[in-house]
Amino acid sequence: MEFLVTIGTTPDEPGVGMFVNHDGDVVRGTMKFSSYPEALVLDGEGIDPSSSLKSGEVAEEGYVLAVMEKKMGEVTQKGIEIQRWDLDPSDGGAMKQWVDLDRLNKHTVETGEDPRPAPRAGIRTVVTRNEVMLPDISKKLRLRRLNLYKSMDTDTDTGTGTSSLVASKNKSLRLSKKDAVTTEVEINRNREEESFTLRLSKIHTRTILWSADQVWWTIRTPLIIRLDAEIELATSTSTGDHATIEPDRRQIEQIINTLRGAEARDEVEFFSLSYIRQKASLLLLMDLIIRTSSGLVVFDHEKRATANALEEGAVDPRVVLALLPILQEEVLESPGGIWIQEGVRVLIEAFLQQHDISQIPHIVRGPFGDNLLQIVKRYLFIWRRKKGFGSIADEEQVFQTVDAALLRLLLLLDSQSPRGPAAAGSVRAELNGIVDDREHGIACFDRAVELLEGSKRLYVLSRLYQSRRLYAKVLATWRRIIDGEPDEGGEFTDGEQEVRKYLIKMRDVDIVEEYGAWLANRNPRLGVQVFADDNSRVKFQPAQAEVLLKNRAPGAVKYYLEHLLTQYANDLITFYLDTVLDELGSNSDARSMLLQTYESYRALRPPKPTYRQFITENAINADWWQNRLRLLQLLGGSQHVASQYDVPAILARLAPYEQELVPEMIILSGRQGRHEEALRLLTHGLGDFDTAIRYCLLGGSSIFHPGSGLLPKDSIPSTEEQATLFGHLLHEFLRIEDLGDRIERVCELLERFGGWFDLAGVLSLIPDSWSIELVSEFIISALRRLVRERSETMVVKALSGAQSLRANADFIDKTETLGPTVEAAR
Repeated sequence: MEFLVTIGTTPDEPGVGMFVNHDGDVVRGTMKFSSYPEALVLDGEGIDPSSSLKSGEVAEEGYVLAVMEKKMGEVTQKGIEIQRWDLDPSDGGAMKQWVDLDRLNKHTVETGEDPRPAPRAGIRTVVTRNEVMLPDISKKLRLRRLNLYKSMDTDTDTGTGTSSLVASKNKSLRLSKKDAVTTEVEINRNREEESFTLRLSKIHTRTILWSADQVWWTIRTPLIIRLDAEIELATSTSTGDHATIEPDRRQIEQIINTLRGAEARDEVEFFSLSYIRQKASLLLLMDLIIRTSSGLVVFDHEKRATANALEEGAVDPRVVLALLPILQEEVLESPGGIWIQEGVRVLIEAFLQQHDISQIPHIVRGPFGDNLLQIVKRYLFIWRRKKGFGSIADEEQVFQTVDAALLRLLLLLDSQSPRGPAAAGSVRAELNGIVDDREHGIACFDRAVELLEGSKRLYVLSRLYQSRRLYAKVLATWRRIIDGEPDEGGEFTDGEQEVRKYLIKMRDVDIVEEYGAWLANRNPRLGVQVFADDNSRVKFQPAQAEVLLKNRAPGAVKYYLEHLLTQYANDLITFYLDTVLDELGSNSDARSMLLQTYESYRALRPPKPTYRQFITENAINADWWQNRLRLLQLLGGSQHVASQYDVPAILARLAPYEQELVPEMIILSGRQGRHEEALRLLTHGLGDFDTAIRYCLLGGSSIFHPGSGLLPKDSIPSTEEQATLFGHLLHEFLRIEDLGDRIERVCELLERFGGWFDLAGVLSLIPDSWSIELVSEFIISALRRLVRERSETMVVKALSGAQSLRANADFIDKTETLGPTVEAAR
């Protein structure tokens, strides 16, 4: 146990207080009084920094209240000097507060006259605790309905009899007019709040103070009253009930910093700390709004301080959004309205009446976006993570508001982003993450659809539908984009391919049929893959798919059948090749038979059929022979089919039988662009001269394919390429062993296709021993062609000269018409 001993000389001189123990030893630092106290009491158990609190104990500051007289200039006042006894003077224990008892004099209060000198006063601690009611606590903490409709409606007139906010209310501000009407339910709620907060307004004390015939209970100033008074001083630079709200940021941040890390010790402090933090954070936000309306960009540390304060205050996000232009339109109230502490409500309604936030420029790349949107975005993301907590009032309306406002805010910010897919960490990635989030979901689905449609963000809308598993709507939205409807984000690249991939994963037959047919109409080659893909979850039989396409996409039927062919081309080629190679590997007679066909064909005299016709007409009744004919048909088919099989792999398998399978080697050499080798085999290996000529004309395309008809233009080589191939063929014809055949083939080639040859080049190749008469037809034709070309050149030259003469004549006529002009010498 400790005792406080006071020492002094005279009542007017300062006094000293010392704490001693039972033995009279000083146990802590001394205290100094401004004058010797007439009476004093100790209030509170004190805080000992060196010891920890036991479970359930509440730390209580220790104060000394001393009654004394104190000189204030020429005037002597009687009052109470208050200071801490549990703190060292260097830690703030020397800080003192003064309460002037003369100002509490009943006569002064009633008459307003100068205070009379107070008689002797005293202060004591009584045995029984007394309960004191402080109505101010109830007035600040009780919940009252925030009347946003009234606050927004009483501001400025747009010239149509209503404010701009009211004019747009039916369109987007989802606040009901009945919210302005006080209902019986609201009256009952007010009574309940009054009853609850009055209980919190009861303060217990055992310290009594008297002076003359007046007695007071002495209580500590509650935390909420003390800090709220400081906040009121920082709220405005002027005083009075209607002072304009102009927050002093520095003072408010100091108040917030004093509360940082503070924990409530009882129920009253819990509500008090929440109230102060909310009010202070809203004042910091109001400061940003006021400076934004002035076109100022605030410092980053001020924005961080505001964001942190809002997070600590945990203000209802609807209250924050009600202070912001555009986003306030997303505020959604429950039938009972938004209820907040009255001290905060008064501040918000006063701010909305004093400041027309609708006049703030909504420019994203300006103070509005820089000062406010980023802070609010962070705050809304924090609240979004609170979904499912269960302890949030009006949970449904709160999170519908949060999601709608966050979506609208992100759309505003993303409107400045370049078109294209979202980059990691970008606003667009955040926007996609919101609509994709199945864990938290979008609480305001209908409003989200409305916002995305209004912003022309169709691809984001499709992602929203995907998160709700509305697959038909996903595809319908993609179809709108592909058909040319604007999508401002530009994220949906290669849309047709995305539709195909999506349909392959679908299990709904009706959806696959509808959009597969639509895609087949739009892009037949791509669309038919939906019906032919083996990995598709909805399987279609070829006959079934063919009927469907004939009815819904007739132009895609041909591509579907071709796709089936190319899809199974490799399998068929492998099967036929295995059959033929197995037979050749196990049967020497088969090998001899193939070699014999080449000798027999070469022995035929022109005119003779092509080798393909020869082996078809002389086919034997054996499976491997028929399979070989089909193999040649597939290998020598169209370029589209040929592009599907692996040429090098097939060549590697054919290599051991290249003498027996000459036509196959010719086709594959042509596919690889080895045209000289292919022409050599056609000329000397087979002796199929007509096919060799056809090879030069078609560039190797479909030379062993039995089908007739026109080939695609892109598969026919240019005249220059054909001339090159004919040049190679001429060299091969000049190497034919039999002189008669050699002369016959060369002469026929030059006569029929002389237009592809250069006269000088051919004459340099023809042996000198050959008679000029053998190639006379070619020479005459070539010379005629040269003469014709020379004549055409002369005609063109003459026509050009005539055009030049006409132009000169027109120039002379124009000059004579205009006449001479005189220019001054410089």
